[in-house]
Amino acid sequence: MIEAAMIWNEPNNKSHWDPELDPDWSRFARMAILAADAIASENPALTKVLGGISPIDPGFITRMKEFGVLDHVDAVAVHGFPLDWNLWQIQEWPQKIGEIATVTDLPIWVSEVGVSTFGAEEIQVWGLKRTAELLLGNAPRVQWYSLYDLPREWEATTRHREAEGSSYYRHFHMGLLRQDGTPKPALEEFLRYTPAMGLVQWFHFEDPRLDDAVAWMKRLGVTYMRTGLSWADSFRPNALDWFDRQMEALADFDVTVTFCFTPQHRGMMPH
Repeated sequence: MIEAAMIWNEPNNKSHWDPELDPDWSRFARMAILAADAIASENPALTKVLGGISPIDPGFITRMKEFGVLDHVDAVAVHGFPLDWNLWQIQEWPQKIGEIATVTDLPIWVSEVGVSTFGAEEIQVWGLKRTAELLLGNAPRVQWYSLYDLPREWEATTRHREAEGSSYYRHFHMGLLRQDGTPKPALEEFLRYTPAMGLVQWFHFEDPRLDDAVAWMKRLGVTYMRTGLSWADSFRPNALDWFDRQMEALADFDVTVTFCFTPQHRGMMPH
């Protein structure tokens, strides 16, 4: 069951929105309002969530409030990876949520949080435990990123890819399951926190992992999860068949669907 629609992903991050084309985010704000209103016209009861921000910046939320975006959504969301990419420590999670709470009364979801096993798998176990201690009960949704490692043959969605050095390669080690589907040590720890903690799993077009992912999530006791439907993929042959299959497979979960990813031919600049 689709419980929420999320409008874009990390709109204040250069990997997902170009600040040179939209330096004040006014274009993004117009798009977000149009998207929220379109969603409401289809299903007024569906929760509308502003795309999770990364970095966690109250200034960005204030800007969205000034543009009127927050009048059209039901919640805002944040993403945090303090053991991998952020310039703050994991124990600062409550402070980071508090910073957003000072500028909006809307619920604040943690729609992506995770720890890579790039350095050691034991770090992920500790990071998951500490994250649960800090966040569960303090946010309406806490969604762990992710179930699977990103296959090394695929690309991570970042702006500069390999030029980012180790920051880029951490993207391939975020899963509770390795690329071959075998469990990492943190999988057993994750079992302690469901159903309070959910999962994030992005599925590529016609992703062969879909059915196995559903089986794993049920085994883990997951009741809510977040995924995406790509605007770019919507132009592929049989796109709607794939979208329907994905949603049907996930029907037993409360699903947040993220709408994002501009197709090349609809972008203002090559990307």
